[in-house]
Amino acid sequence: MGKYFGTDGFRGEANVDLTAMHAFKVGRFLGWYYGRYHKCSVAIGKDTRRSSYMFEYALAAGLTSTGADAYLLHVTTTPSVSYVVKTEDFDCGIMISASHNPFYDNGLKLINGKGEKMEQSLIDEVEAYIDADFDSIPYVTGEKIGRTVDYFAGRNRYMGYLMTLAKNSFKNIKVGLDCSNGSAWQIAKSVFDALGAKTYVINNEPDGTNINMNCGSTHIEVLQQFVKEKQLDIGFAYDGDADRCLCVDEKGNVVDGDLILYVAGVYLKQNGELDNNTVVTTIMSNLGLYKAFDAIGINYEKTDVGDKYVYECMRNNDYRLGGEQSGHIIFSKYATTGDGILTSIKLMEVMLTSKKKMSELTSPVTIYPQCLKNVKVASKPEARADEDVQAIVAKVGEELGNDGRIILRESGTEPVIRVMVEAKTDALAEECVDRVIAVIKEKGHAV
Repeated sequence: MGKYFGTDGFRGEANVDLTAMHAFKVGRFLGWYYGRYHKCSVAIGKDTRRSSYMFEYALAAGLTSTGADAYLLHVTTTPSVSYVVKTEDFDCGIMISASHNPFYDNGLKLINGKGEKMEQSLIDEVEAYIDADFDSIPYVTGEKIGRTVDYFAGRNRYMGYLMTLAKNSFKNIKVGLDCSNGSAWQIAKSVFDALGAKTYVINNEPDGTNINMNCGSTHIEVLQQFVKEKQLDIGFAYDGDADRCLCVDEKGNVVDGDLILYVAGVYLKQNGELDNNTVVTTIMSNLGLYKAFDAIGINYEKTDVGDKYVYECMRNNDYRLGGEQSGHIIFSKYATTGDGILTSIKLMEVMLTSKKKMSELTSPVTIYPQCLKNVKVASKPEARADEDVQAIVAKVGEELGNDGRIILRESGTEPVIRVMVEAKTDALAEECVDRVIAVIKEKGHAV
């Protein structure tokens, strides 16, 4: 991680940590960098936050000041920007979103010309320019000044692409969608309607300040209640930029990213499509998932937290499926990033092809109780490296043995240490977490 960019872009409170001037300079650097030898074109998407408009215009101003053309997809999803950049020969893409964060935060996600998260070496150069003088990159004049282009057509092509991925008609299937008052609000329902579903939608009235507010994948209980009240066959909840998806089965039970990986992994294996017989997870995936994979003979890899690392492992080893417990699921045959709506479509395929309900498909997995708590600290590296903190973590791990585990890690996007424990019972998991947090506080790391 650098000074500004973490594991998922440059993120912070709008006009506090991330300002319009930051966006302007990011635009200027990328326009100059890609435009040194040819006419540069950049695709820009945004979510529904009030500040997204400010950052969109600041980025466009920075890009055009160096001669680049900015193609505005307007409100759209992160995976749609990735798709458009990859398929339509843009130099790079920028998504304006803070994902699942509250509306007052925002972020800049940089996407390279392959539709993947931008390589760290180039992000390092972007960061260097943010702290440099404006004049270190020249302004263009006259006919060389760039332009902005309204590019709704790119988003529409992405929607068409999603529809081609469905192998079954969704006719008469009652599907609930929680669009989180975010990027999916105009896309998800249109796709499901076109595929024939009886679509029931909630949280699709964004006003600039209600994105992720008591809705979407971070508040899955809202969709759980909706599925039960409407007696739906299945439900899907997205986050602010729709690169995550969580599911709710017909009984109202949550199907998180781990269970999605299990359902999709088993289906791909049964159809001879699970390349190298391996699913990529992160270290935060549930112990129950690994035991279920062992039982059915599916191998797995574990990466650091972040879909960036999941995709790198998949790309480097020719793996087909990977993701996070939080709902970032990557089907590498179809996308280079997590895609919530695509994930929904693939889960529908498993249900309809197997003629099984989602609760039946997830039943072989026994999820271990898990407790995760965050501790805000003055220094993440110092808190994690503290000898007494390491000692209590080792002791808890030894006590849990093969029936649980503990993970202590630094957040990639916030000034917090995350303490996670899996154990046989909820009470035991929480008790273990609290013991570790107590030591962190006793040693003076918490703020």
